[in-house]
Amino acid sequence: MDSLFFWLSKLTWLIISPDSALIILFAVGLLCLLRSKLGLAKTIFSILFILFLTIGLFPVGEWLLYPLEKKYSHNPQLEHVDGIIVLGGAEDAIRTELWKQPVVGNAAERFFVSIHLARKFPEAKLIYTSGSSSMVEQGLKGADAAKQLYTQQGLDISKIIFERESRNTWENAILSHKLAQPKEGETWVLITTAWHMFRSMGVFRKVGWSVVPYPVDFVSRYDKLFRLDWNFTGHLNNLRYGVKEWIGIAAYTFTGKI
Repeated sequence: MDSLFFWLSKLTWLIISPDSALIILFAVGLLCLLRSKLGLAKTIFSILFILFLTIGLFPVGEWLLYPLEKKYSHNPQLEHVDGIIVLGGAEDAIRTELWKQPVVGNAAERFFVSIHLARKFPEAKLIYTSGSSSMVEQGLKGADAAKQLYTQQGLDISKIIFERESRNTWENAILSHKLAQPKEGETWVLITTAWHMFRSMGVFRKVGWSVVPYPVDFVSRYDKLFRLDWNFTGHLNNLRYGVKEWIGIAAYTFTGKI
């Protein structure tokens, strides 16, 4: 059942993601043009122009992400920590393997904060959970790339639990819980991107794991959410994150995963 959910979510996102939707709309407009349906083609291309202009000028993605980013304290005060959970996604497993050195992406703060907390609370367990979210590249695991990075940063990886079979947030929680076997009363900290924390907390609570949220990798500028700022690629990327996360929340809620 989990595999069916994984494949359906991936295939659906290929179609409904904002960038795919723009391409599909362009293709429909082009088809109308080729079939001499000029009125409909003009309407579609006019809508496309307005969408491109809106995405390019305004931080539309931040409008979706900020409500999620502000749900939890961005600097939680921690006095005692028994365990640290890091959700994967910052690492680039494919390029790490190709170039034989750690390659990370936009969410590298997950590594920064986990290393900071591991050194601040040396007795705490550390678990890094990341398999592969790819439909075709299941051989290379995110946890393996993370192992290289933690080794490079001087951490004792023999004390780190690497969960390498999960493909999504639900499996992150399920498989990590089996490996960590947290005890009642322990304080576990969950590290992930701020806009992903709401869904992650719901999942971990669903599997019976009480964790302290430590959101990182913030995107929105809440001081200027309504601003003119020409950055089409950046805004589109954030819009993809926002749409995907809200759809993920809806899908996880509907399937009883949060």
